[in-house]
Amino acid sequence: MFIRIISGKYGGRKIDAPDSGRTHPMGERVRNAMFNSIVDEIVGARVLDAFAGTGSIGLEALSRGAKACTFVERDKIAQKVLAKNVVSLGADEQSQIIRSSVNAWIETAKPDYYDIIFADPPYHDLQLSTVSKLFAILKPNGLMVLSHTGRGEVPNLSELGIVVVDNRSYGNAHLTSFRRVG
Repeated sequence: MFIRIISGKYGGRKIDAPDSGRTHPMGERVRNAMFNSIVDEIVGARVLDAFAGTGSIGLEALSRGAKACTFVERDKIAQKVLAKNVVSLGADEQSQIIRSSVNAWIETAKPDYYDIIFADPPYHDLQLSTVSKLFAILKPNGLMVLSHTGRGEVPNLSELGIVVVDNRSYGNAHLTSFRRVG
């Protein structure tokens, strides 16, 4: 199975995706809509692709001008596919792959701060407590986009200066965008 990078310097190139149900790569239509809505924030951004899977979101960000991307993925098969995709596009200089669960990485590492965080956890296990921890590494005025099924709640962190700035639905896929105020 292949996924196409939509736009930018890698636009039109295909990357691998596992044929199993281990990952759920974001559909091209949803990915394109998401990136078109944040196009002005991508160039020069430091990006985190949490729950990276194939890396399609982070690689799309790099293709569209992000400065660097950190990919965090725990599944060993997805890690191999992700590493292959990074190398095949020649994005190794701008990429860092963390082979860990997002929660373990946040708990044990000293992560950098990011301009944009993409959180695309498995739909059957949104891990909202882990997703909520990602806000601690979001820069002031930074943006976090959470992909979810729309069933259930999304984190409400207004008391921490995190506000919902956009909420869109694309069939079963929902994107909620958060911004760190100040």
